[in-house]
Amino acid sequence: MARALRAGEITSVALTQAHLDRIASVDADVHAFLFVDIQGALAQAAATDAKRAAGERLSPLAGVPLALKDVMTQKGVPTTAGSKILEGWRPPYDSTVVANLRANDIVIMGKTNMDEFAMGSSTENSAFGPTHNPWDLSRIPGGSGGGSSAALAAFEAPLAIGTDTGGSIRQPAAVTGTVGVKPTYGAVSRFGLIAFSSSLDQAGPCARNVLDAALLHEAIAGYDARDSTSINAPVPQVVTAAKSGDVKGLKIGVVKELNGDGYQSGVRTRFEESLELLAKAGAEIIEVSAPNFEYALAAYYLIAPSECSSNLARFDAMRYGLRVGDSEGASAESVMKLTREAGFGREVKRRIILGTYALSSGYYDAYYGSAQKVRTLITQDFDKAFQKCDVMVSPTCPTTAFTIGEKSDDPIAMYLNDIATIPVNMAGIGGMSLPAGLAPEDGLPVGFQIMAPAMADERMYLVGAALEAALLTKWGAPLLSKIPELSGR
Repeated sequence: MARALRAGEITSVALTQAHLDRIASVDADVHAFLFVDIQGALAQAAATDAKRAAGERLSPLAGVPLALKDVMTQKGVPTTAGSKILEGWRPPYDSTVVANLRANDIVIMGKTNMDEFAMGSSTENSAFGPTHNPWDLSRIPGGSGGGSSAALAAFEAPLAIGTDTGGSIRQPAAVTGTVGVKPTYGAVSRFGLIAFSSSLDQAGPCARNVLDAALLHEAIAGYDARDSTSINAPVPQVVTAAKSGDVKGLKIGVVKELNGDGYQSGVRTRFEESLELLAKAGAEIIEVSAPNFEYALAAYYLIAPSECSSNLARFDAMRYGLRVGDSEGASAESVMKLTREAGFGREVKRRIILGTYALSSGYYDAYYGSAQKVRTLITQDFDKAFQKCDVMVSPTCPTTAFTIGEKSDDPIAMYLNDIATIPVNMAGIGGMSLPAGLAPEDGLPVGFQIMAPAMADERMYLVGAALEAALLTKWGAPLLSKIPELSGR
C-alpha cells in the first residue's frame, strides 16, 4: 500500500475510504471497533495527499490507515479503555504514540475494542461487548487487544497499535494469525497510555507480516522525556533486520519450561515444524532452561493487580468520566462508591480487590514483595539463557482460539492462556508472535513466540522474517487460501 501511494497509483483518501467501507461491511459481525472516526480519518488522509502532491518528503508509511487500541489517548476522540467508567470521555491531549503516528502521517481510522483496562485474554471483558475472531465468529480474538488483532485479520485495517502487559499484543496475534510485537520496556513511550500496571505495560505494533510490524515499530518508538521510564537510546534497526531475515549461525534457544505438557497437539506440531524450518535456514537450535518461569504466572497476578489497584484509584467520579449518585446532599464518598460500582466490570473489580489485599498492611512483604523477588529470578533466568543463545522461542499460547464464553466463569483457566507470554513482561525484554500455520485438528492459527534481550529487538525481526519466508515457501497458495471469509462474506 505504501509503495502504491508513493507511486501515485492510489491516494490515501481512496485507500482509507476502502478500509472504512470494509469496516462498514463486516464490523457488525466482528465488533473490532468501538469508534470509527470517518471524518477525522478522511481529513488526515486528504492532508497527507496534499503534502505528497506538494512534493514534501514523507515517512515510509505516510497515508496508510491504522486502527488504534482504545487505551491510547487521542485528542478529541472518545477514549474508554473498554470501560463504562470512561464512556464519553474525550481526552484534551494526544498520547506520544498518537503524536508519533501523526508525525509519520499514518491515518488513524478509529479506536478498537479491548478487555476493560486491558485486563483479560479474550476481549470478553469489554463493557461494550465482545469482539469475534474473523477465523470463526464463535471464538475469541484474544485479549486484551482483540479488537486490534481482529481488525487486521478481517482486513478492516492493514496496521494497528496494541499494548502488552502480560501478552495482550502477542496472544491476540497468535489466535488471529497476525503479527504482534511487544518491544523492550521503555522503547515506546507510555505517555498517554491509560495505565493498568505501570512496570509492565508497553505499546507496540500489530500487522499482518513482519516487515509491516517493523515499519510501524520504528514509527512509534523513541525517547520521550514525558515518560520517566523511556529509554534514551537509538531505536534498534528493526526494518533492516526484517528485510534481511538471515539467521545463519544464529543460536535459537527452545525454552524447556514452555514446551511441555498442557499444549494443544496442533500447537506443538506447528512449533516443531517451525524449528525445523529455522534449522534449514541455517540457525542452530538448542534447548535452554528457565526454571523460575513456573512461578511467573503467580507472581504476575500479584504485581499487576497491585499496580492496578493504585492506578485505577484516579477514577473517582470527581474529575472526568462517569458520575453516579450525584444528588443534593450526597457525599463525595457515596458518589465515588456508586460510580465505581456501576462503572467498573467484574474482572476489574476482582483485580482491584486482589491488588489492594496484596498491598495491605501485614501482607505487603508476603505477597507483593515476594512476587518482586520472583521477578528478579525470572530476569536472571533470561540473562543466563541469553549467554547461550541469541533469542529464545516457544509457542505463544497453549491452544488455538477457544469459544466465546468457554472460560469466562473460570478466571484461572483464562489466566493460563498467558503462561508463555508473561515472563517477557516480567523481565522487560522484547517479544514477538507470528503465525506458524494452522492447527491440523481445528484449522485455526497457531502463534510462534520469539524473545530477545532488552534493546535487541532487531533479533526478533531477523528470526521472524526468516520463519515467515520459510513458511510461505512451504505452504504457499494453500496457506493464503485460508484467509478468513467471515461466515461466507
